[in-house]
Amino acid sequence: MTKMLLAALCAAVLTGPTAAHAIQSTEMAEVADTAFERRAAQLVNLLTERVAFADYFDTTFQTAISEAQFKAITAGLVAQYGKPLSVDKVTTSNGRAGTVLLRFEKGVATIALEVGPGTDARVSGLRITNFTAANDSFEKVAAEIAELPGRAGFLVAEIDGEAIRPVASARADTQFAIGSTFKLYILDELAAQVAAGKRQWSEVVPLSHQSFSSAGTANWPKDTPVTVQSLANWMMSVSDNSATDTLIHLLGRENIEARMRAAGHSAASRNIPFLTTVEAFALKGDNFAAERATFIAGDDKAQRTLIDANADRLILPNVDGISFSGGPRFIDSLEWFASPNDIVRAMIDLRARGSDTALAAMAINNGVGGAGPAEPWAYLGYKGGSELGVISMSLLGQRKSDSKWFVVTASWNNPDAAVATDTMVGLVTRLLALAAK
Repeated sequence: MTKMLLAALCAAVLTGPTAAHAIQSTEMAEVADTAFERRAAQLVNLLTERVAFADYFDTTFQTAISEAQFKAITAGLVAQYGKPLSVDKVTTSNGRAGTVLLRFEKGVATIALEVGPGTDARVSGLRITNFTAANDSFEKVAAEIAELPGRAGFLVAEIDGEAIRPVASARADTQFAIGSTFKLYILDELAAQVAAGKRQWSEVVPLSHQSFSSAGTANWPKDTPVTVQSLANWMMSVSDNSATDTLIHLLGRENIEARMRAAGHSAASRNIPFLTTVEAFALKGDNFAAERATFIAGDDKAQRTLIDANADRLILPNVDGISFSGGPRFIDSLEWFASPNDIVRAMIDLRARGSDTALAAMAINNGVGGAGPAEPWAYLGYKGGSELGVISMSLLGQRKSDSKWFVVTASWNNPDAAVATDTMVGLVTRLLALAAK
């Protein structure tokens, strides 16, 4: 999720030049004094393809984001927010880096821009940190979520102790596949065991269980010693699956299941036994087709028996990665599940731990980019999850204006096709902006 989310927020490209756009860019160019201001003034022309991608960005940026990726990512923004109109405001303290307010037909984007050295002063960094939609409302966002292919739901709620005060919602009690968002329950149990004195954040343990798609610990030697806090940080910030599976075995699968039930999950059986990531990946693959069919058909006891009996086979070397090159796989039957209301209750339980360390782990990657979206929030923590056909995003925030706590959570499933990450990011960012008001 993290990699896709960063890619979705790293740039914006739009099409459809008009005379008014050209006039705005020309006027700004005439008064631009610094390299930063000159490049900021070219944004509309860049987005309308009057300035070439290769002429605007330096080689470092072009290596990280290709021109095709740049256009593909931002085409979704054009569909959602309309054409670019003008540069409203440019702010820089050193003439090399700063922010640009770029107006579109349906709102204003805050763009963090950085210009490299050299005579050509090409752009080395461009990232959308916020988007304020004009005349937006929860009703408008809900209508767009309702039109997504497959099924989707969301909940924006103020939380006060154990009380949930819904602000806006759709399908808040529907169970969705949530991908790595299930890791909230692991963090909750870890914080509970630390509070009970069973574990310490500084405790050193071996990286004992390797898994697929482990961004933080890829290719690390098995049993490398790491602290429990490091495992939690990797699990939450980059959704590292080896860190996740190590924590599941360290804390105990059944203890996490009990924590999930205690937190108020409305359909806990759907996540029992509480699968490790490598077990889920292996069972989804074609080389475990028979075991998968038995697992899906079984009750909790039968499923646990199957997992235990195949513990030495459901491991990373046996994960059939080729199987994941097609479309969504078994997202309605072999996944981790929760409703928006369940996720709010999980956030309530986590916050009740009173663990600054757990909350800090959630805040490493706040899910919505830079300072723009986070600015109205004194605290903003996040966990998301995704795979083909699944995306889920959940945020816990304390509003600066009145110190009230809110949860913004949304999930989208489509068993027939991949879901559009950039679309979901835009919708959740808008829900967060509305909750901040």
